[in-house]
Amino acid sequence: MKTFFEEIGINIGLSIAGLFGSLLLLGKQAVSNMRSTLVSLITGVASANYLTPIVTDTMKLSEDSYKFGIAFILGFLGLKGIEKITNIIFKK
Repeated sequence: MKTFFEEIGINIGLSIAGLFGSLLLLGKQAVSNMRSTLVSLITGVASANYLTPIVTDTMKLSEDSYKFGIAFILGFLGLKGIEKITNIIFKK
């Protein structure tokens, strides 16, 4: 199962770290606007999954513990950035 996800470009560890980073910022308004919340969570996970290797290679960090920390931060940042974009798109 793990190899299937790796074949399609998804690192489970980085995605979970990004998910927890994204969940950190969800508040009371998340329940009221489910569409924006789902988009924010998905983009937080995606940004952690796909941007972490770029950031770690650029910063020349090779240890896995750094990768998971950076994935968490990117999930956290990805959520807020995409929330602002979805608010503009959905005119909130």
